Amino acid sequence: MEEEIKEEFKKSGFSLDDEEEVLKKCLTFCINYNLKPSDLVSSWEVYYLNRLLDESTVRNAEMDGFLLHLQNEQKEAVVKEEPDLYIYSSKDVDMILNYDEEDMKEEVPGTPTDKSLKLNSDPFNSTPKSYGNGYSSGKPSKLVTPFGRRTDKFVVKFNINSLPVVDNNDGEHDHGNLEDEIIRRAQPCKRCSLMVHRLGPEPGCRFMYDKIEDRFNALENRIRKHATVLFASGLYKEPMDPTVASQRNIFAVGMICCDGEGRLNEKSIMLQSSVEHSGGCNVRLELHNLSQFSIFPGQIVGIEGQNPSGHCLIASKLVDSVPLSATVAVNQHPTKKQALDLVVESTDSSFVQKEISALIASGPFTTTDNLFFEPLTELLAYAGRKLPQLLVLMGPFIDSEHPEVKKGAVDRSFDELFCQEILRRLQDHVEYAGSNVRVILVPSIRDAQHDFVFPQPAFDIHLPNLEHQITGLTNPGIFEANQVKVGCCTVDILKQISGEEMSRNPTDGTPSDRMSRLANHIISQRSFYPLYPPAEEVPLDFSLAPEALQITSIPDILILPSDMKYFIKVLTLGEGEEQRKCICINPGRLAKGEGGGTFVELNYQGSPDKMNASIIGI
Repeated sequence: MEEEIKEEFKKSGFSLDDEEEVLKKCLTFCINYNLKPSDLVSSWEVYYLNRLLDESTVRNAEMDGFLLHLQNEQKEAVVKEEPDLYIYSSKDVDMILNYDEEDMKEEVPGTPTDKSLKLNSDPFNSTPKSYGNGYSSGKPSKLVTPFGRRTDKFVVKFNINSLPVVDNNDGEHDHGNLEDEIIRRAQPCKRCSLMVHRLGPEPGCRFMYDKIEDRFNALENRIRKHATVLFASGLYKEPMDPTVASQRNIFAVGMICCDGEGRLNEKSIMLQSSVEHSGGCNVRLELHNLSQFSIFPGQIVGIEGQNPSGHCLIASKLVDSVPLSATVAVNQHPTKKQALDLVVESTDSSFVQKEISALIASGPFTTTDNLFFEPLTELLAYAGRKLPQLLVLMGPFIDSEHPEVKKGAVDRSFDELFCQEILRRLQDHVEYAGSNVRVILVPSIRDAQHDFVFPQPAFDIHLPNLEHQITGLTNPGIFEANQVKVGCCTVDILKQISGEEMSRNPTDGTPSDRMSRLANHIISQRSFYPLYPPAEEVPLDFSLAPEALQITSIPDILILPSDMKYFIKVLTLGEGEEQRKCICINPGRLAKGEGGGTFVELNYQGSPDKMNASIIGI
């Protein structure tokens, strides 16, 4: 039969990846479900088309999903033959174990209930109920989605715990008393102070009016500012023109460029200096004398080296970051103060402890097969149990890349979808959790209901009585919670720099952490978006608040959502007494395809040496 299955796949144009394992599993499916090889391959074709798989290859990794597809087909066949027959699923069991008696009477008439079952069920597996007006009802849908079928829920995938161990003498409590444990754990959090830095464009701003002059001025200002900071540090000579032929060592500051189309390579690296030093001319840059480096287009660097011919600058040293001591004095213009919007003012900021507890998640917030927003509902239920001080949600919320949105199959406007599916769920959550909980919303350029421009204005949110609990932030944006400075940017700059970066690792075999290196570029360049030219999908507008892209001081926490693998990194910047640490977080995506993704739970107590940060699979 294995040979017959193999032949049927070949007839339909499919090849087998791990042939032995795939055929073994397919044979098992045929025996268990009484299928002919031709029927099995027909079912695979349906599964292949539904999942929109790119390659016509039958992979072993897809066999578990294919098994669920076969089970659903069998169930549908039985239901067609016996229309009055009801088949109980694991979703029904969850409902019986986790819902109140009134809900159970409504859903399953006559089903006996047992309160002890409710107490001993896993609280993380329960589908959340609505907290108030019923807009975000968590009752099981008649359609059992792949997200609802998942088995691993709220699993810690990665953890950094540097908090001191506290012995609270809880040994006498047994696990049976779970109800008391839940009550003890879900105590109201202490309200945190919040200060939002308003540096980005305002809601309703006009965009797509940037001129070549705006781009030129923005790039020129970046180069000149780096040159000033490097010279002010006292560690380097005064910058000179790198295009002039000279036999002596010089120090030059400029922007890395690529000579032509495509990615950087050893023969296409150019250095563009400022108008002040070289009239904006380019010179070829040679890095063969450097044992290690990491560069990308748009990066501002300092170069020590020689240009004996006037046509090629041969580097002996590359400086890709600025000293911390010289940054503060130069970045603060004497006549221009940073605009701050004080959302909540602490009674005495000197007594505010630099501590914060937060849940951090990045969109999409619904799976690709529906617009039920189940991952968001599960996340808010988790937040309702943990009650963190801060819930940071980063777009996209109504994802323009969602299949239903792309093909125009939505029966509501995008604004209505955002209000009904996102804001009302959040409104229910804060009303349930109490006035001490705060929610920060950061937009994305993939948000279908928001302005497609970067930097991006904050959401224009008007919720009566909840203005001090649900706050909109620009993209990128900076806020301070209990004096903990947090920077956020939803553009996938890590992935974009990764695609353009050219690097050389040390020859001594020292391991290089690529994700830390990419995140370090953001801090070293003091910019949320140091890449130039920008990626094709990024609508970068230099006429709109270019200062919004600047990082004037190093944040305590930097949140950079990316399609690359989730991580939590502690970045070390500077040396000696100037050394600073920054926690860089990529929470991953809350929804991935038809399944769940990840989010971050953070308990920060003043420094990276005193924190508990976990990446949790939803």
